[in-house]
Formats: sequence, structure tokens, C-alpha cells
Amino acid sequence: MTRKYHNTIACAQEMDSIDPLAKWRSEFHIPVIEGKEVKYFTGNSLGLQPKKTKEYIGEELDEWANWGVEGHFKGKHPWMHYHEMFAEPISKIVGAKPKEVVVMNNLTVNLNLLMVSFYRPTKERFKIICEAKAFPSDQYALEMQVKCAGFNPEDTIVEIAPREGEYTINHDDIYSAIEQAGDSLALVMFGGVNYFTGQVFDMETITRSGHKVGANVGFDLAHAAGNIKLDLNQWNVDFACWCSYKYMNSGPGGVSGIYVNERHCNNVELPRFAGWWGHEKESRFLMEKGFKPMKSAESWQMSNAPVLTMAAHKASVDIFDEVGMQALLEKQKHLSGYLEFVVEDINSQKGFTNPKVRGLENITPRAWNERGCQVSIVANGYGRPIFDHLMKEGVIADWREPNVIRLAPVPLYNSFEDVYHFGNILSAAL
Repeated sequence: MTRKYHNTIACAQEMDSIDPLAKWRSEFHIPVIEGKEVKYFTGNSLGLQPKKTKEYIGEELDEWANWGVEGHFKGKHPWMHYHEMFAEPISKIVGAKPKEVVVMNNLTVNLNLLMVSFYRPTKERFKIICEAKAFPSDQYALEMQVKCAGFNPEDTIVEIAPREGEYTINHDDIYSAIEQAGDSLALVMFGGVNYFTGQVFDMETITRSGHKVGANVGFDLAHAAGNIKLDLNQWNVDFACWCSYKYMNSGPGGVSGIYVNERHCNNVELPRFAGWWGHEKESRFLMEKGFKPMKSAESWQMSNAPVLTMAAHKASVDIFDEVGMQALLEKQKHLSGYLEFVVEDINSQKGFTNPKVRGLENITPRAWNERGCQVSIVANGYGRPIFDHLMKEGVIADWREPNVIRLAPVPLYNSFEDVYHFGNILSAAL
């Protein structure tokens, strides 16, 4: 795992030359702005477009033109069953059984649909534990689910924040809060990866702790799917959902995915919002009253497949299926490790002996199992102008107030040379 890094172009080019995934960069469109290829580090916000995307969408437009409504049953990929082709490859990405996953809707829609099933509060058991300052969509969804159930969010939602002077959440504080809530806890709902710091949460232990007190446990994997190792079935997670437009490279507003543990899939009595496409296939076209859910995650699917956005999703999923998560994770560690090294080297060159006072402070956990692609850097002593300089010089990164730069070197299309050149631009900005 350990590599000897050097902040030199020769070192970066050597690592690129032995990188088994280097060839995949050419399968993506790298943005060119003002005639210059950018250094793109925002795959944690919107992944780059695979070159096959236009072709895949074009195929479905042709099917529509050629077949009309018969495209549901004829053609290369009949639309009637289009969503089914994702079950096997997506299950490998999130560590599930094929029956436990389905691609549908958008992320926050899916989160709300799943909470209808898994947040079933009573007078005695009604509380929710989540991370403080979760992504706003999650905060709003939790708040409104609680209000719709007749409870006050201030008395119901327990937020776990970093300790004073720290950026990441101490896992012991999560487990203590779960134990303290005890029989009053209905749901634990965390992000798999914190969007601000890049911290990866120990989903297995959080799930075990929540189940110990009788609560359901779910995760928003927007920053986790396609980024970190997931084993949802083995961890016994109750439910999860994710978007596809970040690390999954499936286009702005791309289709989402859900996971529901098989024990819940098999429970036809579990309440859920019903739709025609979740009804058992054998009797769906009889058009009868009475919802009969399939015994799979598909039973949470209310509507038929949005084929054009799913075609974009397929272009990326096909790449994931060919490359495999293990290879992606291996390169990810070296790529993010090299970025960390370059940032530390810049601090050293500039004489920033205490980055917390002035310099570049990495607030993302250093342990491999506590981080993914993202590295979040606090630019202490600097403001927005440093980020504006990066953008002017062709670095596409992400700025979060008051002074955090989020960077995500993605193994499918970022190179070690990208990281080296970013370091040079950042050093000049300082």
C-alpha cells in the first residue's frame, strides 16, 4: 500500500505509466475551457460524461422513433424491463443481492419513499439520530417526515456534531447517543460519507448499534456509491439510497438507486407508497384493485423506468462493471494519498509549520477506511480569492464557506499528473 511519493512531474508521470486504469481516462469527456483542458476535481459534485453516453441515449431515441409504444416490448433493450439490467451490476457496487436494489426516481424522492416504510414512529419510539449539518435535502426530509407524523422536530431529531475544535464526528459519540436514546429511538439515518469533510462513517457498527436498541438504520450514500467499499447486505443495513450523478457519472439530475434488505423485501405487510410498477409482475396487467408488492426492492418502484436518463446511467454502470470496485478502490487510495502528500509538501515549502494558523489544513481523516476520494482542505489565513485563482488557472474544484476547498481525484478519469499540476497552481496561488 505504501508508495514513495515525490512532488515532481517525473514521479507523477511514472505513477501514471504503471496505472492499470489510466486507459479509462480516454473514455470520458474532459472539459476544455478557453482552449485548455481543465484539472477536474469535482466528481463528488458532478461526474464527467462517459463518451458512450450520447450513443446509448441515441440508441433509445432511435428505438422510440422506430417502434413508438412497441419499444416497451421490442428492440435491443425493451423498455418494459429496462430497469432490470441494473440489478446485478449495481448490487456489486453497493454490496447487496440483486433483489435488494432497484434504480428509480431521484435521491430525495427515494429517501422520502423509504422513510415512509422505515420511520414508523409511536408515542414511545419516535426519535431520529442523524449527523449535524447533514446535507440540506436530508435535513428537510427528516424534518418533514417528523412533522407529518405529528411530532416536533426539535424534540425528535438528535444531531451528532463534531466535538469542539474538531471537524469530523467521533464515532463514540454516535454510539453513546444511540444507547442513550434506547427504546425511544425509531431511526438512525446518516450519510455514508460526510459531504463537507469526506469522513466515511462506520456503517456496519452504526447499524449494529441501532439494531441493538430496536431502531431501523438507513444511509444516504450520495457520496459513497461508486466511491468507497460498501457491503450493505452483510452489514445488515435496513435501507439506503444514492444518486448517480456524482461518482457514478450519470448526468445532472441522473436517476437514483435504492437498497432494501431482503428481510424487508420479503415482508409484504411493510407499509410503502404503492404504484403500478411495484405490483407483482404476474398480475400487473390484470389491472385489479389491491396492491400486491413484489418480494424485492422493485416493490418500492412506483412508476415505469425513465429510459433516457437510465441510458445515461447504463453508459457509466457498464464501465464500473468492467473495471470492478476493487481496482477503483486500489487506485483511489494512491491518488488521494498523492494529493495529501502534495498538500503537505506545499506547506513545508512555504514554511507553514502550523497549518491551523496559516496554511493548508487537511480535515479529511487520514485512515484509509475513514475516507474515499475526497480531500477537504481548510485554507487558513486565506479567503475566497485563493479559490478564484484556482478556477482562473483551470482547476475545477468546490468551495464551501468559510474557507474549505473540496477536491475529489476520481480514479476513472483523474491522473497523478492532474494532482501534480494542481499542486503547482495552488502553490503559486499562496
